[in-house]
Amino acid sequence: MAIKRMDNILIVVDDLEAVKAFFVELGLELEGQTTVEGPAIGSLIGLGDVRATLAMLRTPDGQGIELDKFHTPDAVRFGPVDAPMNTLGLRRVMFAVDGIDAVVARMQAHGAELMGRMQYGESYRLAYIRGPEGIIVALAEQLG
Repeated sequence: MAIKRMDNILIVVDDLEAVKAFFVELGLELEGQTTVEGPAIGSLIGLGDVRATLAMLRTPDGQGIELDKFHTPDAVRFGPVDAPMNTLGLRRVMFAVDGIDAVVARMQAHGAELMGRMQYGESYRLAYIRGPEGIIVALAEQLG
């Protein structure tokens, strides 16, 4: 049996509305939002009795980001909100974009912090931005 595709990644958040608005502004589409709860959910994910609100967002080509806001049990923060790139664990998500300068400007107007930008040879222009709750998003614009 082979993997068919990556369906989504999960980001646990404290301020669901702020993070959801950030990704919608970036260009993802809100596919849906619901609340899940109960011991069956807790058993599935290895926690006790769980109540969480989740929002599913999709890129234009169908890749997903799931945002979860835990009501019970409380989410656990591991490290600072603005953890550096060399912190162990999942550190960023990258999106291919057109018009990287306009995307960066739009996201800065929405509160994102520009971490840095560079051109990678003649292939790509890259920019890293930090959004709500310290989420790092990389943007890549293919050249030529």
